[in-house]
Formats: sequence, C-alpha cells, structure tokens
Amino acid sequence: MSPAEAVVFRDEHTVALVSGKWWRAGPGHLLVIPATHVENLYDLPDDLAGPLLRTARRMAVLLTEVDGCDGTSLRQHNEPAGNQDVWHLHFHVFPRWKGDDLYERSGDTLLPTKDEQIARAEALRNAIQRDDAFPDAEQHRYSTPTTEKGCDHRWSHPLP
Repeated sequence: MSPAEAVVFRDEHTVALVSGKWWRAGPGHLLVIPATHVENLYDLPDDLAGPLLRTARRMAVLLTEVDGCDGTSLRQHNEPAGNQDVWHLHFHVFPRWKGDDLYERSGDTLLPTKDEQIARAEALRNAIQRDDAFPDAEQHRYSTPTTEKGCDHRWSHPLP
C-alpha cells in the first residue's frame, strides 16, 4: 500500500499517487483512482468517467514533462481474468521510452522503498507547482497532429 505522502494530485473526484510497485521498464509510474470506492470499470458512474480520464491525461502530461519520456501508456484491469488484483478501480499511467518493452517485461518489477515513493511524489508535486501544472492539450509538446510526427495513425473512417 502506498503511503499518503505518495499522493501527487487530488481533487474532489480523483487521486493520483505514485504506485507501490514499479516496473523496471517504467519506474515511478502513477495510479489514478476515484476518490470514492468504485470496484471496477463496469461500476464506474458516467459522471465520474470524465474527471477520472482528465486526471489520467494530466498525469500523462506531467510524466512527459518531468521524465522527458518518449510517451506514456494508460492501463486498467477488470476481474481476475483481466488481471485485476486490487478491488478498487485504478488506472496505471506509465512513462514510456522507445524500446522499453514494458508489456513484454511486465513481470520484471521492484518494490520501491517508502522514501523512494515519497521522493518521486514530491518531485512531481513540485513540478505541478512550478509549471502552472496542467497545460491544455494544445499547449503540450506532443499535441502536434500525428502526421507531423511521422506517424500516419489518423482515423480512416469518420465517426458516426
């Protein structure tokens, strides 16, 4: 269990904290959870979905700014067959680097000390205070259209 000092961000709907279990390929990842108990994604009330995803996006932006990582991944599990092992809805927000093979190395974990968790949380909280915290998506360094980044992943079909 993460100590209370591992909290990076809190608002009336959500809490973001440094995880108590780190993957060597993405150390210091964050958990974003609802402030009230929700067991899994199936039970998530519609009015909480937006705030939860907004906090996850903000934490992803924060990780790219603080860690200088190449990208981020958002991961969530439901029920035992889906690898859920904590019975409170949470999203993992991982810093990612090219070639980190995070998903192939998911068993390569370490348990940070309480001091490591607290130091990581403090560094992220300081960055929030220093940078006016959460830029809008269009202000973020990764907000350029995918074709300008050499990718061609745009939707090929219009949404209904």
